[in-house]
Amino acid sequence: MLKSFLPKEYSFYDFFERHARLTTEVCLQLQMLTSDGQDIPGHVARIHALEHQADDVTHECIDALHRTFITPIERTDILQLIKQLDDILDSIDAASSRIELYGITRMRSEARELADVLVTSMAEITGGLVAMRDLKNIQKINTHCIAIHDLESKGDNILRSALIRLFQEDQPILIIKWKEIFERLEKAVDRCENVANIIEGVVISSS
Repeated sequence: MLKSFLPKEYSFYDFFERHARLTTEVCLQLQMLTSDGQDIPGHVARIHALEHQADDVTHECIDALHRTFITPIERTDILQLIKQLDDILDSIDAASSRIELYGITRMRSEARELADVLVTSMAEITGGLVAMRDLKNIQKINTHCIAIHDLESKGDNILRSALIRLFQEDQPILIIKWKEIFERLEKAVDRCENVANIIEGVVISSS
């Protein structure tokens, strides 16, 4: 009887997984963009469009959080998780926008390497989010999170190598442009690790 008077329950895991799918599509667009520098405006436009779709999912999730009486995990964890997922996508969107804005046509190999790390990181995040539907899947969830931490370290190494090679060149403007692009891509990788940290915290608090 009481249940009929409570606000509608929402599946927050659906919101997480929808957002993760959109972010994965963005990472794949970035991967294509950084492969050969072809059709940069097209890839950037598609990334923008996907970013707007993901924003809608974020707003739906937050609105549902305000309307829901009982949540599967802590409300603060839901809010932080959807916001960190959004931050990953925002960093990629910012990096791709600058590639177009700065008139970059010749791609650097490290940009593709960071795009590859992001694609793999999102696969691990998606796996972790799916496994979270049953928080007893501790080992499976932790396996995904450990992989994300390893990928973040790989991203750090790629950034370091990219900057070392970049600073050996004698084109100051190009150095400034690529330094910003690399740092925004690496920030996206860092935010993947933030998602893993939140997931690990949820598992600990539920055990």
